[in-house]
Amino acid sequence: MKRATQNRLYHLLPIVFWLLAAGGAAVPAIIAYSRQPFVINPHYLWGFPVALIALLCVWIIRRIERHTSSVEQCFQVAVLLGIASYWLPTVLFLLLPIGGYLIYQNLFNLRSFMAALTGVALVAVWAAVAVYMGWINNIWAAFFDANNAWGWVPTGAALIAYIASTTARQILRVR
Repeated sequence: MKRATQNRLYHLLPIVFWLLAAGGAAVPAIIAYSRQPFVINPHYLWGFPVALIALLCVWIIRRIERHTSSVEQCFQVAVLLGIASYWLPTVLFLLLPIGGYLIYQNLFNLRSFMAALTGVALVAVWAAVAVYMGWINNIWAAFFDANNAWGWVPTGAALIAYIASTTARQILRVR
């Protein structure tokens, strides 16, 4: 492959992946809107801010330098995903691939695991207080509700676009 072609692909492929993700995330809204105007599933709409929080978590984890401690970042990611779990409860499962990535990068240890558990526990305690006081509804009672799965459409599209664009950039990097 010529260097000019490689340079064009390096810059254009991420744009294509993000446009595909935006289109793929918008298709369910367009279909729902065509059936019933002005009625879109709120669980689907909450998937967009959850997608931003998930991308922020991936960005935090990717910025950890090798051979350093990941305790603070694990706590931050756990707190952010705990907060995002109010809108999409199953987003807490993202802690598993993030932990797998940290293990792969040799950045995960017992302190990082405990920091992540502390972050999730902190959000759980404050959520329990807020539910008890009546400030928020208990969305976690319907953890595996089928309506909540609609939030994974924009979240999954954003995460897949990020993974695809990062992989394309790594492969096409000029050496």
